[in-house]
Amino acid sequence: MLIRDTLHGDIDLDPIETAVLDSPVVQRMRGIKQLGAAYFVYPGAVHTRFEHSLGTCFTAHRIIAAIRHSGVAVDKEIESAVGVAALLHDITHVPFGHTLEDERRLFPRHDKGDRFETLLARGLADTLEGLGIRDAVVSILTGADTAPKWASDVVSSTIDADLLDYLRRDSLYTGLAQNYDERVFRYFTVAEDRLVLDMNKHGMTRPDAWSEIVQLLRMRYFLTERVYYHHTKVAAGAMISKAVELALAAGRLTENDLLDLNDWSLFTHLRDLDDPEIRALIDRLEQRRLYKRAYVLSAAALGAEERSQMVDRYHHGRESRGAAERELAAAAGTSANEVIVYCPALTLMKEAGAMTSTPDGVREMSRIPGAATNEITALAQRHAALWRVYVFAPEPDIARVSDAAAELFGRANEHRHASAND
Repeated sequence: MLIRDTLHGDIDLDPIETAVLDSPVVQRMRGIKQLGAAYFVYPGAVHTRFEHSLGTCFTAHRIIAAIRHSGVAVDKEIESAVGVAALLHDITHVPFGHTLEDERRLFPRHDKGDRFETLLARGLADTLEGLGIRDAVVSILTGADTAPKWASDVVSSTIDADLLDYLRRDSLYTGLAQNYDERVFRYFTVAEDRLVLDMNKHGMTRPDAWSEIVQLLRMRYFLTERVYYHHTKVAAGAMISKAVELALAAGRLTENDLLDLNDWSLFTHLRDLDDPEIRALIDRLEQRRLYKRAYVLSAAALGAEERSQMVDRYHHGRESRGAAERELAAAAGTSANEVIVYCPALTLMKEAGAMTSTPDGVREMSRIPGAATNEITALAQRHAALWRVYVFAPEPDIARVSDAAAELFGRANEHRHASAND
């Protein structure tokens, strides 16, 4: 099957990949936006996990071609399994998945828990079995010892097919002028059964390789700053999470229900619950009457231990977060469902730990001494500094909520003139 992709052009799928692409679990991803609530900020950011999965498959084959070019033999059966695994790598995502999992922590991460087994039981296992690739694909996606470790790395590691597709795709659809050079693909090889970036040439470290990899990390940081952590996207995501949380608390929604929903059917499902508080949130979202930043506390204002304590209390601790929201609402004289405390997990740039092949052996990129590593460390530190605690509320309430939050958290609001500059 030949498919024209907006980013990569023609993508040619083999018969096995075509059969998997046409399976219900993959087709469902047509209705799940890759960037969740980012379309509230970037109207063009409505590309889907289906498109991204196609691109990840295409990019996985490019990485394998580079591995072969480096002199490593890769048989066709492993390449086919990697291509299918790339198509399936995001099937466990639920609507607004990162928002619900990583930001509000209502569910385990999509790559944890038993969602994959649930989807296998719903017919995917039979599809893969019929194609003769079930064991190989499941092993790659789960990181089992029966598959080469490098094959799993191609689909899910640090600098991998997933990253190389979404960096370009997210930049394209948000209208941001960011890119990396094609030369990146020339550095992939296999060493010690791991996918690595080859930093060697004639026994010396390659400065050009370092430059291209550092550019990837700059691009990753830029998109995180401008898109993934944009405060308006975060506010919209917090409202979606709050609506889902209310439905969960009422016993009207389960994690498995979300595996049958996409972005728009989730909103319809929540609206059909006929709960006035949930309906009010969905109405606001559909009319883009978003909550505003009433209070902001940045990573720079807290020490490492204090940040960890905040995450334990308000990210991992759903009851503590709910109690804080009720306390703030009571102090501000508003409804508890109109105050949202947003405290994400601490931010890490995992790509800085990419495995590289150097004259001294295989090691993590961030552990290689030198000026380039210093730049990588600096980018990782800037990335970590993007962490924020927010309190969101409707605009008429933000002054009162701001005062209440400053008292509750014991620190002044860092967001000045909140009502005017949001």
